[in-house]
Amino acid sequence: MSRPTGRPSAAAPAPRAATPATALRAPAPGWAIEADVVVVGSGVAGLTVALRCAAAGARVTVVTKARLDDGSTRWAQGGIAAALGEGDTPEQHLDDTLVAGAGLCDERAVRTLVTEGPDAVRRLIATGARFDADDDTGEILLTREGGHHRRRIAHAGGDATGAEISRALVEAVRAAGIDTVENALVLDLLKDGAGRTAGVTLHVMGEGRRDGVGAVRAGAVVLATGGMGQIFSATTNPAVSTGDGVALALRAGAEVSDLEFVQFHPTVLWLGPEAEGQQPLVSEAVRGEGAHLVDADGVRFMRGQHELAELAPRDIVAKGIMRRMRERGAEHMYLDARHFGAEMWERRFPTILAACRTHGIDPVTEPIPVAPAAHYASGGVRTDLRGRTTVPGLYACGEVACTGVHGANRLASNSLLEGLVFAERIAEDITEGIAEGIAEDITEGIAAGAEPVGAAGRTEGPGERTGPSDPHATDTPDALGSPAGAPLLASEARYEIQHIMTHGAGVLRSAESLARAADRLDRVHDDAAAQLRRDGKTAEPGVETWEATNLHLVARVLVAAALRREETRGCHWREDRPERDDAVWRRHLLVTLRADGALDVRSTDSEAFPPPTTPRAETESRP
Repeated sequence: MSRPTGRPSAAAPAPRAATPATALRAPAPGWAIEADVVVVGSGVAGLTVALRCAAAGARVTVVTKARLDDGSTRWAQGGIAAALGEGDTPEQHLDDTLVAGAGLCDERAVRTLVTEGPDAVRRLIATGARFDADDDTGEILLTREGGHHRRRIAHAGGDATGAEISRALVEAVRAAGIDTVENALVLDLLKDGAGRTAGVTLHVMGEGRRDGVGAVRAGAVVLATGGMGQIFSATTNPAVSTGDGVALALRAGAEVSDLEFVQFHPTVLWLGPEAEGQQPLVSEAVRGEGAHLVDADGVRFMRGQHELAELAPRDIVAKGIMRRMRERGAEHMYLDARHFGAEMWERRFPTILAACRTHGIDPVTEPIPVAPAAHYASGGVRTDLRGRTTVPGLYACGEVACTGVHGANRLASNSLLEGLVFAERIAEDITEGIAEGIAEDITEGIAAGAEPVGAAGRTEGPGERTGPSDPHATDTPDALGSPAGAPLLASEARYEIQHIMTHGAGVLRSAESLARAADRLDRVHDDAAAQLRRDGKTAEPGVETWEATNLHLVARVLVAAALRREETRGCHWREDRPERDDAVWRRHLLVTLRADGALDVRSTDSEAFPPPTTPRAETESRP
């Protein structure tokens, strides 16, 4: 039985970059390294895969966009959810996850998460992670967060759980001598002649032994690139979260799902109406320890909206805050935890306390102004339970992936656990393939042919057609898809895209706002395409233009899916379709990118994912 980890044999053609019609414009690779596995990303998902594969004897290279210890994981405050406490069970964790997911969780995936989660956390502790524990008994201290009926959130450093997990994994990776490439933006997937994964192209920022555009040749590529929060003006995500993994996967022909379900964290520190970029998060654990959401008059408005009040699932709390803001004509609400006292704030939430005080707010003596902001992508690159995508040899894990665990809304603190559990399953799948001798040395395949070819920047042949600019259209020809007609967007387009998405596809959406967003996204591309046709010029290849182009692609997919889903469910809130419609919409939307640049959008038959070998659908036109 073959596995996606298989690599080209000596007779195989040399790798080529992505799909010729969709790859990013970039110089040809000027250097190359070889590995069995290349992991893109250095959060809990990526580093866990790297450690497990290396321990099994695989040659692993980790590629990360910033420093090794600067992955998205380190920003996680609250903790990691697992049934570790007395009286808690995986079945109870499963029930809470399914409720939060609003009818779209894949129950098999959730059961995998909650049953394998406790032991995965214990292995993380064995790797070196130190969680907060009782001074007398040594038992791990657990807290509650929104949507959980039990205390099952393990935390570290009070509110610095992600930083501690990152520290432990980075130290382990360095101790294991795993090859790393830092400050590197991944560009596109390399494939062999049979369409199987053969590595990635990437651009290393700065000067050194590896700089500029290069390639890592490997038969297994694991995307662990984190989120895409930077498509919105205000987000809890770091500046590097530009959807690079989702965009790469789309260009490589992979399927993505549930991208319309972007979770807006209810309690982000409000810094003013003009605040942009990464915003400070006020962890759900603050509410788990007893903080109250109030309006300017001190009224606890979440009472009566849900049995758990402030500890309802995040989508419900975010909607409750937005409704109250509308009712009161306010720009924010308040989180009141003055009753904690100084000692508890300093011991339990030192990071949040410091962030608030930096911005002139003292939670010990005054309520914290909060408002929802983009936080987490519940959807992403679709995978099976072993992390395999619809492209052989390409895996995805963590926030970039859509395993089916989160459904329409992620349960608090399930993200770190998902990254951990599915990273271990990916590593098992990859190393089993290597152990069975299925994967042959990729250098033999490369030796039989030429260097990897970067498709971007090549001109199209006579008679080739280009794709539609309308993300929902089927036949409208323009210059979206072909190499000659697929421009890179200028770096300034990033801010225009963020503005479009914030106002058209943010917390509140409607058919009108989404259609307007789709049209404006079209114009961003069409203006660049027109200049390319007229003057033969496009934005210069570079990190900022590649990021802007990735953001644009991911934004197109999100808007197309959000426009298609004509209901309100989980963290997808359609003002014009305020009710949940299980009869029609208890199913997933699957999206692929055609070689001509059009989007294929189709729905599954139920809330369960079909096997990831499903053939592509016919292109859907705009509803």
